[in-house]
Amino acid sequence: MSAASETAPSATGAQPGVTDAQSPPLREISGPSAIGSDRQRFLDLLYLVAINDFRKTYFGTALGYLWSLVRPLVLFAVLLFVFTQIVRIGAGVSNYSVLLLFNIVIFGFFQESTSAAVYSIVAQEGVVRKTHFPRLVIPLATVLTGLINLGLNLIVVLIYILAFGVDPVWTWLLFPVLIGTLTVFTAALSSLLSALYVRFRDVAIIWSVAALVLFYATPVFYPFEAAPENFRKILMINPLTPFFVTARAWIIDPSAPTAAQAAGGYIYLLPALLIFLGTCALSVWVFRREMPTLAEEL
Repeated sequence: MSAASETAPSATGAQPGVTDAQSPPLREISGPSAIGSDRQRFLDLLYLVAINDFRKTYFGTALGYLWSLVRPLVLFAVLLFVFTQIVRIGAGVSNYSVLLLFNIVIFGFFQESTSAAVYSIVAQEGVVRKTHFPRLVIPLATVLTGLINLGLNLIVVLIYILAFGVDPVWTWLLFPVLIGTLTVFTAALSSLLSALYVRFRDVAIIWSVAALVLFYATPVFYPFEAAPENFRKILMINPLTPFFVTARAWIIDPSAPTAAQAAGGYIYLLPALLIFLGTCALSVWVFRREMPTLAEEL
């Protein structure tokens, strides 16, 4: 037998000395992951992306990080003048200026985080195309950046609260519960909006209008009891309303009604709770469904 015939491949195309038993088995390769297999890597990336976004926001500006304080303070000054000197909604409301500043800062976190999250995935197109990059980092990073801004703003709010003469009470210890609850809702809504915007670009316009409606449908610049009685139960459908009503009673004015008292009973808080839970569940479902095709849709 010639040397050429000894080295020629078999009729089946297999290499010499390699049998079917030695061939590596085929296995299914999972698509892009929202979180990834390494949770610590996910958390590290989340922190790095959020810090980088926070620095880029104020890079090269004259006031730097002070802009995160100036914006809510300017809005606070304008609204305070309008609602105490012109419309006079704040007349007769205990600690109205403190309530207004506190609400503006808290709602600002929700509005800025969700609005930035809408464009977040599209803006990070190059990163999204990397198969092993956990997609959920991108919208959650906008929420974490908003939390950093919120932390800076709350320092000013706390100083103003104490300077205005509001006495600390034990319910201040429950404030992290309020912020945690709002953060969960903000993160769920941010993830949902960011995933939908990739496929439906109308989401940005719709949310800009919806965020404005939420601002007026939430007791931010007016106390809940100032709303007409016929509309109070409608306002309680808004999942943000119980949060702001509770925050006022726990932080600003202990004599103010809690969310259950303002709604007329815990039963009337169920619609807001169902919307809260439904938003979280829908966010998980939509993000998981859209995640494998995000790169193709961009």
